[in-house]
Amino acid sequence: MKEKVTHLSHVPQEKVEMEGVRDAYIQWLISDKDGAPNFAMRRFIVKAGGYTPFHHHPYEHEVLILSGKGQVIIGNNAYDVHSGSVVFVPPDVMHQFRNSGNGDLEFICVIPNLPKK
Repeated sequence: MKEKVTHLSHVPQEKVEMEGVRDAYIQWLISDKDGAPNFAMRRFIVKAGGYTPFHHHPYEHEVLILSGKGQVIIGNNAYDVHSGSVVFVPPDVMHQFRNSGNGDLEFICVIPNLPKK
């Protein structure tokens, strides 16, 4: 296993291409491609008026809001979030991040690496 030290400006930013997404981008900061055996760290940028899909999957999320303001919907609950907010999304629960501000909503999201099939 090799270490990785870089700046996020050197990590490619990709448009999130899923049904139900509007103006959201992802950077895979650390993942199994870097040799990380357990977790992936991602940075999301959701533009003003944008949102991630309302979806679920069998793994949890740990999220730190870096900048901007928005709303996270978890199940039937909506929470206002802003810089410094910390969010836990349990496995198999519907969730979505929405930008309700004028600037970018940026957050770090950590998920477990999925087993290889």
